[in-house]
Formats: sequence, C-alpha cells, structure tokens
Amino acid sequence: MIASLTGRLAFKAPTYLVLDVHGVGYEVFIPLSTYYGLSNLSESTSLSVHTHVREDAIQLFGFLTSQEKDAFVLLTSVSGVGPKLALSVLSALPVSDLVSSIQSGDVEKLTTVPGIGNKSASRLVLELKDKIGKLHPGLAAGNDVPRQGQDVVFDDALSALVNLGYRPQDAKEALKQVKKANAESMALKDMIREALKELARG
Repeated sequence: MIASLTGRLAFKAPTYLVLDVHGVGYEVFIPLSTYYGLSNLSESTSLSVHTHVREDAIQLFGFLTSQEKDAFVLLTSVSGVGPKLALSVLSALPVSDLVSSIQSGDVEKLTTVPGIGNKSASRLVLELKDKIGKLHPGLAAGNDVPRQGQDVVFDDALSALVNLGYRPQDAKEALKQVKKANAESMALKDMIREALKELARG
C-alpha cells in the first residue's frame, strides 16, 4: 500500500492532481482543502496518501496533512460513505468543524455538505461520535471554546482568501501583517481588502 508520495507537481485541478515521482505519474484524488494548499506546478510536493483498493481499480487519495487522511479513513468506515462523498465532506468542512459538528450532533451543519442528507448526517454522528475526537484532541466534547470577535473575522478572511486561490500560508501571513498594522478592530471586508494589498506587494 502507498502511504505517502513526494514528487514534482505535474498537474493540479480542484479534484485531482498528477505527481511525477522519478518519471512515474501518479493520479491522486484530493479534497479542495488540499488543492488550495498545493505548491506551484513543477515544485516538490509531499502528500499523505490512502490507497483504496476495489475489485476493478486501485485509487489513490492524497492530503496535505495526516489529520485529513485520518478523517477520510474514518468517514469511509461509515456505512454508505464512499471515497467520493468523504472528499466532499473534507472539501466543505475543515477537520476541526467536522469534529465539533459530529461531537455536538449538529446534523444541520453536516447537511450543508453536498450529498449528505439528514439520514446520512445522523449516521455520521451515531457511528463517529466516540471515535472522531482523536483527530482534534483540543476539541474534546464539551471543551470547544467559541471563537471571539477578531478571531472570527481573521478565520473568515483567511477562508475567503483561500477560496480566491491564495495559498493558506501566504494568506495567513498577509492577514498577520494587516493585524499588526491595525490595532483597531476591523470589519471583514476591510481586512480582506488590506490583505489583498499585502499579497499584491508580494
């Protein structure tokens, strides 16, 4: 079984990429969270990989973090949840949100994922509630601390910038510079605008 891959990023799309490892191109299916964090084409990229074996095919699913890979494996252990649906979940919800939603039984949040209805969401809660905490120890049931004020704005701005195509690490650094230069609280649109200026400066 292939557990990880490191190679040159030969091609990338929102749903899959091709990694050139010593002249061999591996097609790897990915969630959006991994796509937005990928390096530029031709740069070296490392992925945690889950090998999914079927009777008619062997498929590779890749993730930038082992936490996402573990979440994927847990999701596919649930009855009725295949690899494609598991990727949809991870594309729509960060692992921390997935953990808190399942632990709190937030079926409504889970049904925002395309392909997840009330029945599937309830099954996820039922089958994973006692297992999923290990993915994010800081979110043990009952210990989830609500985000405050500017923390919410910062996280929402980061999400918006990533959705615009910026790499998470670049977007986060730009937002940190904006916060450092502005002691006063900022509205979301203002923080995004200033961060875009920082990113444009390179």
